Formats: sequence, C-alpha cells, structure tokens
Amino acid sequence: MANNSLLEKFEAIKMRFEEVGKQITDPSIISDMKRYVKLNQEYRRMEDLVQAFEDYQRIVNNINEAKELIAEESDEDMKEMAREELSENEALVAPKEQEIKMLLVPADPEDAKNAIIEIRGGTGGDEAAIFAGDIFKMYSKYAEKKGWRVEVTNSNEGTLGGYKEIVMKISGENVYGTMKFEAGVHRVQRVPQTETQGRVHTSAATVAVLPEAEEFDIDLRESDIRKDTYCSSGPGGQSVNTTYSAIRLTHIPTGIVVTCQDQKSQLKNLAKAMVELRTRIYNMEHQKYLDEISSKRKTMVASGDRSAKIRTYNWPQGRVTDHRINLTLYSLQNIINGDIDEIIEKLRMEENSERLKESEL
Repeated sequence: MANNSLLEKFEAIKMRFEEVGKQITDPSIISDMKRYVKLNQEYRRMEDLVQAFEDYQRIVNNINEAKELIAEESDEDMKEMAREELSENEALVAPKEQEIKMLLVPADPEDAKNAIIEIRGGTGGDEAAIFAGDIFKMYSKYAEKKGWRVEVTNSNEGTLGGYKEIVMKISGENVYGTMKFEAGVHRVQRVPQTETQGRVHTSAATVAVLPEAEEFDIDLRESDIRKDTYCSSGPGGQSVNTTYSAIRLTHIPTGIVVTCQDQKSQLKNLAKAMVELRTRIYNMEHQKYLDEISSKRKTMVASGDRSAKIRTYNWPQGRVTDHRINLTLYSLQNIINGDIDEIIEKLRMEENSERLKESEL
C-alpha cells in the first residue's frame, strides 16, 4: 500500500531538486562562491533522496500493475506470475519507506566538510605515544582506502616511537560526517615493548575531530593574529631544522594558538596554520552544538565530552569493543590496518535511528 504523504513530499522535493540543479549552472550564482558551495552541497544531499523516491514510485507502480493484471487476466499462468511480482514488490515497500524517512531527517550541515584530527597520547607514557602512532596509521590507511587526502600539520614524536601529539587534515567527500564518531578516548590493553615480565598494561590516546572551517564560515582579521616564526624541530632534513620555516599563530581575542612545521616553506606552513586557526575558532561555537546533542545521542557522546572512553583495543584477545553501542569485533589487526568501516557504519545507523526518533517527537 503506497504512503500517499511520502509521494506528496516527493513532488515538492523533486521540484526543489530541479530548481537547485538549474541554479548551480547559473553564471550569476557560480560567481557567488558562498552561495554556490551551499547549493552544491544541497544538491548532493538531495540526489540520494530523489533516487530513493524514484525507486519507491517504481515499486508502487509495479504493485498497482500486478493487481490490475490479477483482476483482469484470465490466463492462470499469467496470474501466477503477477502474484509473484506483487509479493516481491510488497516486500520492498517497508524497507524503502524506512530508507526515505532516514534520508528526510535533516543532515548535519557539517558532515560534508573536511576534518582536522588531533591525536594525543594520554595516560601510559611511552606506550601511550606508541598507541597514538597506531591510531594515526589506522586513520591514514582508512583514508587511503576511501580515496581521501591526508596532510600532517604538526607532530611531536614520542621517545620510543609514535607521537605525543599529531595533527592532520583529511580532505575528501563527507570526511567529517564519517570521522566524527572517532572523537573521544581510545584505550589499549597490551604488553608494552618496554615490559620485561609480560604483563598487560592499559594506556590511552585521545582523539579530537573538528569540521574544517571554510573561508566564508568565519571572518578572521589580520590585526587579531600574532605571527611568530621559529626553527622546526620535526623531520624533514637539515634545511627544515636550520631555517625559520615553522609558524606559530596566536588569535589574540580567544587565546587560541596553532603551530605548523611540516613544510620547508614558511608560506606553506602559514597557509596550513591559517586553515587550522580558522577551524579552531569556528569549533568553539560548534562545540556548544555538540554539547547540546551529546545528552540525547549516545553515539555522539564523545564529541560532546572528549574525556569519554569510546573504544578498547585488547591485543591479547585480538578484540576491539566500541562501548557506545556494545559492539565487539575479534578482528583487531584488520581494524588497526584501517578496516574500520563496519564500526563506523554501525555507529552511523545508530545515530540515524536516534535522529529519526528526535524528528518524530
């Protein structure tokens, strides 16, 4: 049985989709970059919804045609074929309606953005830094599989390997909407390289995920920024370590400080530092939104409260447990090698169902 209210919504959505499609080819709109980007994002969000609606309409039409054939056809073999088609299509109605309802829930406007990710070694000293390095490699390999680009902007290496802190920007399609579930405390249980008696230790690394601010998201005044240059202490060869290529930017009104030292060129470091500074200022406001929704959605609690423990990686048992949705997988090595799609997909499904409940209240 067709849901008439859904089909009525489809007409309005299809009209808007066609209207936006025309607007993004209009030269006057293309010249207004802020409006053009927003319209492009709206068009991409609506594509899946329009496709789902067209699939639904096709299913409804197939059901109606099969019913007509059963009522009018005298040939028993034809009737039997129509009954089979009717049964097959009726089974598709409810799942497709659920998919459409999910797609109708307004998307988080931040989801389409690139992400800046900070990974810091937490409790556990040298072992925590080594684990932070493992987390960095896990995200780097995952990004590679997704066809995303990774740029490290700042890093502080651990004494025995890994990183005390590493900051990277990941660029690609829907990066923040995918990686936002990774924010929080990641805990590791394993025998450290420094342990001589084979005892399992617990260490932690903290991950923060920020949606990258676009230039038009925030107006940065040059007079509000203090710029300092210094010699880089990171890898990159002698020229990096002996020239003043590293950049430190301080935003005077907020006190936010960012550094970038991974490039030999001071100008390249400055450009990357400006992106990060803009993002951190923008995220002071975004954090208020995360705090507000974290009390409602267990999947997003880590983004609202960065001290929340979200996941445990247990080496002796080869086990990874995500505590927000009580998911345990015995494929630790694959996960550390960047195979985190299953975890993220289940978190996304949980968040979508929670958002759907909110929209129905």
